[in-house]
Amino acid sequence: MTYVVTEKCVDCKYTDCVEVCPVDAFHEAPDRLYINPETCIDCNACVDECPVEAIYADMDVPDELQEWTDLNATAESFPVIVGSKDALKGPNCSDPDAA
Repeated sequence: MTYVVTEKCVDCKYTDCVEVCPVDAFHEAPDRLYINPETCIDCNACVDECPVEAIYADMDVPDELQEWTDLNATAESFPVIVGSKDALKGPNCSDPDAA
């Protein structure tokens, strides 16, 4: 099992989840984060930290968001992010006041 970042992260890019990841599984795309399924150790630490509830266990990803499992599999195409930074809170952020 691994965890998957889904569409609610797009244009928000809160990094609370990154701070608690013990294995640096998060990668930073320009407008979102991804979890590298090869690095993730299934610890669940990131789920409760995400203020927009964008992270699911891979077996719990809703049907309408299944494409995000494949998108997260491309995480290695982006740089690893290891610390928190200011959220993007772009114009399409699902909840710019979440954190």
